[in-house]
Amino acid sequence: MPKIADIEGTPNKNALKFILKEPLTWGIARSFDNAEAAKDDPLASALFDIDHVTNVFYIDHWITVTQDGEANWQDLAREIADPIRAAPAASAQSAETVAAASNALVDLSPEDQLRLERINVLLDEEVRPYLQHDGGDLHVLGLKGNILRIHYQGACGTCPSSISGTLKGIENMLKTIEPDIQVIAS
Repeated sequence: MPKIADIEGTPNKNALKFILKEPLTWGIARSFDNAEAAKDDPLASALFDIDHVTNVFYIDHWITVTQDGEANWQDLAREIADPIRAAPAASAQSAETVAAASNALVDLSPEDQLRLERINVLLDEEVRPYLQHDGGDLHVLGLKGNILRIHYQGACGTCPSSISGTLKGIENMLKTIEPDIQVIAS
């Protein structure tokens, strides 16, 4: 049962980041945009049962919860803390989920897999740490030709700057290794 070490605001005023003493997963991100998507995840489902919760994102030692902007964060944070504390810590199941997620992009040609590997290295070094610090992340959905499709998660998913400035910054950074790349957020 993870204990909450700290609670941080994010650049998205409707999202809070809960820092945990024990991990919820080992390296796999869990992102849910609604209660229906979260129905098979006990933690996310419990959080969506709380009024005003609109998004749940977690990985390793932190979880970001986004609200609709109608609730007082002080009251809502207290409600959110209970399901987080009751959640099980990471287990071997997380390792199995990581392996399954790694197989998601296997249909790429060997050349495109190499390209995607280089792209992910740059994202891991230069982009994801900043997004994660702010309570979010990005997931690569696919690479087709010169189009890289990404999906913002957590606080980044509803933050206006991620759709405009951050997206352009990511694309410009990736152009240093893939000059013709276009990045599209879904």
